[in-house]
Amino acid sequence: MQNTEILVLPSSSMVNTTQDPFYFILMGIPGFEAYHIWISIPFCCLYTISIMGNTAILTVIRTEPSLVQPMYLFLSTLALTDLGLTLSTLPTVMQLLWFNIQKISFEGCFAQLFFLHAFSFMESSVLLVMSFDRYVAICHPLHYATILTNSVVGRMGLAILCRCVLAVLPSLFLLKRLPFCHSHLLSHSYCLHQDMIRLVCADIRVNNWYAFAVVLLIIVMDPLLIMLSYTLILKSILGTASWTERLRALNNCLSHMLAVLVLYVPMVGVSMTHRFAKHVPPIVHVIMANIYLLAPPVMNPIIYSVKTKQIRQGIFRLLFQRKMH
Repeated sequence: MQNTEILVLPSSSMVNTTQDPFYFILMGIPGFEAYHIWISIPFCCLYTISIMGNTAILTVIRTEPSLVQPMYLFLSTLALTDLGLTLSTLPTVMQLLWFNIQKISFEGCFAQLFFLHAFSFMESSVLLVMSFDRYVAICHPLHYATILTNSVVGRMGLAILCRCVLAVLPSLFLLKRLPFCHSHLLSHSYCLHQDMIRLVCADIRVNNWYAFAVVLLIIVMDPLLIMLSYTLILKSILGTASWTERLRALNNCLSHMLAVLVLYVPMVGVSMTHRFAKHVPPIVHVIMANIYLLAPPVMNPIIYSVKTKQIRQGIFRLLFQRKMH
């Protein structure tokens, strides 16, 4: 690590009362610092795919009158969430890889932590709501329009926003009140709560219990409710008369099921490595965290563009119109 600085604060002092500028030190790819410029190329490509793909989906849904339906409103919310997740990490990752800028201010780190975790939880919440949408569409098709009205969809969106903000803010305040008197060297090129909490030199039992509650209420409960939705969907599908109808219903759910796997498999992986594999090489933590944050924003536009006919046709129409002009 080049030009690594370590600050040590007295254990009795709080970071927000110190007169010296307080900052954290971000880490790139451990052991490959000399190749950061080359490593930046695939990162740049992935960020570009994410931004362009999610922007294309938002543009198609906004410009196609036939896509003003709850399913596509939820999909546009997912695309907005993926954009937020991408833009939360892009500045620090790319400036570290391009310019070797490792310092991030105390306030900047906490702001990034808030947006990163809020958008991550929002992604989980949106996927949960989308599974409910698929359940209603397949199991109660005649009542779909009366159950998922515009006002209901709006309230669900507001509930998602409040849920994610209220899940992240308390952990932010609980962490901010604690002194950081160990090395301020973080393990990633962005600020994660589980990475920052290990630098605290005070009693963190309250933080740990709150984090455990959030994990249960979001990271555990959401997948279980999604599984329940798909169990009911599968039960309903198996009760239909023909194989054609069964395959059509499963195909309508396939893109959402893939999006669920793309989010939760890396999320569980990064949580497990931080909790139970603390002595593995640092590069393992870095790779897992990057997959967790980059896979959903990059893969979701590809999945929905390939598997959703209306989105695919809208993107082709958008590209064709631009070429004509």
